[in-house]
Amino acid sequence: MPLLTRTEEIILTAVIILKGNAYGITIRDYIKKITGEEWSFAKIYDPLNKLTQKEYVRKIEGEPTPERGGRRKILYEITKDGILGLKEIQEVNKNIQIDLEDTAFGEI
Repeated sequence: MPLLTRTEEIILTAVIILKGNAYGITIRDYIKKITGEEWSFAKIYDPLNKLTQKEYVRKIEGEPTPERGGRRKILYEITKDGILGLKEIQEVNKNIQIDLEDTAFGEI
């Protein structure tokens, strides 16, 4: 299984945290909250489409709403493979942090 990119990791984390309410705007708002940066929708949807192709997330159509002119929201839900990919990159990040703490960098 190829490692997730940092962007994919952040987006998958948002999908898990948002539990059933993960769609473009809520994902973008969550990412701004945790990073302090405003991400474009392209920066969110391009990786979401790749994650969908890899079967790390699945799309779910929400109900049509009047506020959206009768259009449906596309919600995202993490899959078992997505959870495994996220756990794998978290383990890599943990090992990197341990190695950094063992170097002079950890003393700075």
